Amino acid sequence: MAENTRETIGVRLTGWAALNRDPLMDRVEFTCPQCGVKGDKAARRPRAAYHFTDGFVQDIEGESTTCRGCKAALKVVPVVMVHDNDEKRRFQAVFSLDPIAAN
Repeated sequence: MAENTRETIGVRLTGWAALNRDPLMDRVEFTCPQCGVKGDKAARRPRAAYHFTDGFVQDIEGESTTCRGCKAALKVVPVVMVHDNDEKRRFQAVFSLDPIAAN
């Protein structure tokens, strides 16, 4: 591929972490690294394709999509499956985009 695809991290909420949405909607959520627009897409890979790596259940191969804000090609990799609210908080702490000041 000769295109300039940008990489971003995706989250697939399941179980207790997804109680506020329709259980039939299985979505991968991501944020565009170029324009900062939050997006989502239908999850294509089965849950059995996810493996425990680096403390999270994740899909290392990822998925491809396009940002709806700036139309940039994105590679959503890794896609991390988050099952409950404790994992959700831990994911946000590990993959935080905001730098933490070490004072």
